[in-house]
Amino acid sequence: MTRGSAAIAATSLGLLLLAAGPLVRPSRGEAQQQARGASAATTVSATTTPPDRTYPITPERRALLNTIRYAEGTWKQGSEGYRTLYGGGRFSSLARHPEVVVVKRYRSAAAGAYQFLPGTWREASRKLQLASFEPHSQDQAALYLVDRRGVLAQIDQRGLTREAMAVLAREWASFPTLRGSSAYGQPVKKADELARFYRSNLEELRDQA
Repeated sequence: MTRGSAAIAATSLGLLLLAAGPLVRPSRGEAQQQARGASAATTVSATTTPPDRTYPITPERRALLNTIRYAEGTWKQGSEGYRTLYGGGRFSSLARHPEVVVVKRYRSAAAGAYQFLPGTWREASRKLQLASFEPHSQDQAALYLVDRRGVLAQIDQRGLTREAMAVLAREWASFPTLRGSSAYGQPVKKADELARFYRSNLEELRDQA
């Protein structure tokens, strides 16, 4: 083979090797790094899609929500209960939690049908991605708080028991502990009264279904 032919052959071989890609397998460390990168990309993609956290409203859950409103003093106002401030005043816009501090017997910025404190509302609305303070959003946030306390499934199956009320007493001051008092030293409803309201309301809702 002549010197010119050898040069041409070497050049052709180099081009073939470049086209074929690397012939050396990546090291173990490189492979692990590539795998971590792929896993991270998958995780980012999954977390950009929010989970569906809408709670279905069954008769049992509507009766529970109505009982919470009854205990918190917003039941008799009907739909206006969703616009109620602590102390009984009203706010107009349901675009967001009003965060209005009212000073009466206590100092509180609780608002809405379930008397959400601003911090509690921010947590629930962030978890459920609620865009407003509309009635449906308030209902969903209240169910989230019950679920967060770990008694939503129990109430679905067994109704509003004294034990469940005692758990919810840590969320709503108007609910009684097992001793019958408020967990926060505030006015409280009796367990028998709440149980009667829940059963009566649930019966009405089932008749309407």
